[in-house]
Formats: sequence, structure tokens, C-alpha cells
Amino acid sequence: MRLLHTMLRVADLPRSIHFYTEVLGMQLLRQKEYPEGRFTLAFVGYGGEADNSVIELTHNWDTTSYQMGDGFGHLAIEVDDVYQAAERMQQNGGKVLREAGPMNAGTTIIAFVEDPDGYEIELIGKKY
Repeated sequence: MRLLHTMLRVADLPRSIHFYTEVLGMQLLRQKEYPEGRFTLAFVGYGGEADNSVIELTHNWDTTSYQMGDGFGHLAIEVDDVYQAAERMQQNGGKVLREAGPMNAGTTIIAFVEDPDGYEIELIGKKY
């Protein structure tokens, strides 16, 4: 067994695709419209779905916003250098919620950015 994808509902699909590809550096892997269901699915990730877990961005055509649930926490992405990654993401229009630095009560370097729909993404420094 393996984890295939995580689905996030997004209000503005082009804006979200731009964030995940241009700010986070993922690739748009595939996208398909479902006119009868009035939704579009777009899959983004750092590599093909055969070998990697990816994110499914679901855009329901008749919905312009979503309420954040209190059960969802965040997505996590491993990066080589959290300080550089957070700075690059901010320069590319990403919103940094927590500047890069050691986590509370630990030494792991982390930062948090926010996607256009308010989902939090944790950047975690690669352990060498």
C-alpha cells in the first residue's frame, strides 16, 4: 500500500495551480474537467504519480470559498534549506506565516507558508 494523494478544495483553480507550481515548485501533472459534475481536478506534485504522493486540487465550479475545518492541520514538504526556500517562496508571492527557524522545543528548522485558500504548508529542513 502507499499514499496516492491528498485532496484540497480550492476556490480559484488557476490561482492555486500558479501557487503550487510557481511558488512551491511543483509540476502540473494532469488536469481534467467534469462538466456533468461541474468540477475540475488538477494534480500537482514533485514527480509522477507512479512514484510519488501528489496533491489533488478540486475546483467545484459553483463554489467560491470554503470554511477551514478545525481538524485539518497542514501539509509538510521537505526542503534542503528552509531559510532559502521560505525567502524564495515569499519573493514569488507566497505568504510566509512563520519565518524559518528552529521549531518550538526542538532543533529541526521549519517555516510555514499559506496557499491562496488558507491551507498551511510546513517546510521542514532535510535531515542529512
